[in-house]
Amino acid sequence: IARETLDVFAPLADRLNMGRLRVQLEELSFKYLMPEEYNQTVALKDSRLKKSQRKLDAVRRAVDSRLSDEKIQHQIDGRVKSTYSLYKKMKRVPNIDDIYDLIALRIIVDDIDTCYLVLNELHNMYEPMVGRIKDYISKPKPNGYQSLHTTVVTKNGQAGEFQIRTREMHDYAERGLAASFHYNEQKLTDAYIKGKMTSLPTDLHWIKHLQSAASMIREGKDFDVDNLKVDLFGDRIFIYSPKGDIYDLPDGAFPLDFAYRVHSDLAAKSSGFLINGKMEPFSYKLQHGDTVEILTNKRARPKPGWNEYVITGHARMKLKAQLKKTSLLGRAGSLLQRTAPFRRNKK
Repeated sequence: IARETLDVFAPLADRLNMGRLRVQLEELSFKYLMPEEYNQTVALKDSRLKKSQRKLDAVRRAVDSRLSDEKIQHQIDGRVKSTYSLYKKMKRVPNIDDIYDLIALRIIVDDIDTCYLVLNELHNMYEPMVGRIKDYISKPKPNGYQSLHTTVVTKNGQAGEFQIRTREMHDYAERGLAASFHYNEQKLTDAYIKGKMTSLPTDLHWIKHLQSAASMIREGKDFDVDNLKVDLFGDRIFIYSPKGDIYDLPDGAFPLDFAYRVHSDLAAKSSGFLINGKMEPFSYKLQHGDTVEILTNKRARPKPGWNEYVITGHARMKLKAQLKKTSLLGRAGSLLQRTAPFRRNKK
């Protein structure tokens, strides 16, 4: 049960942006599945918190005072990274001192304009770290999460993350769709009565994949369970387009997975990829936060070897269809060439 919870139900809660439930499921499962790793991570986290808590408390008081002086209505509290999230992150960042979001100070305000006002105040108080400012308000995460994130270096040399959001954003981050329906209950009800709810919100399109999988299972069709685990229940990374659009992909995805996620016709013409401004091969494994530019060539065609460089079910399906189409067109062209002399003789 613990393994199923960690592999399926916790990621499902995350896809529904039910952060509080996800953490509860992960912590309980982690504790029973890997007790030794759990205890080691807890001990390491507690040790680090003892070193940082006093400094961050001073930062919290300073920010609270500054915002009050500026007559900005706000609520400020702390958030400690969950044990399982820390365990996973330390696989990528072994030194806990390099994990800047172990403790985050969360500031909740009345409206979106005030979010940006608070961000400006923080950057006037402290030095922001380059590359650590994320605007998930103008560009929400695929699961609907919205917030401003910034990591700053305080006067005592302590690096700390701030998350700035409205009350509605905070409730949605904690309770996901339940909060969303609470805020939009009347609007959704009216739309349902009028028959206007014809499609899922953009951030819930992945549910169609889940419905499709269930349908195939009911009909007894061949179905790749591993693809479902990769696409829906594996660890996720967020990849940026050059325009700043955010794409949600499974951890371990390749540039071609990103290209097919953007548009299958664009992917078919892929000739290379600029990742964070640097040319990378098709075999490059995307990292969380990468910016990917797809280079195309009108003469480029999908190749069977591309199968080695896609892991998502969507990319595999689209590539398979394109290769089949290319093969049929190639055979048709060869047939026309072979029959051309006979057609000319008839004339």
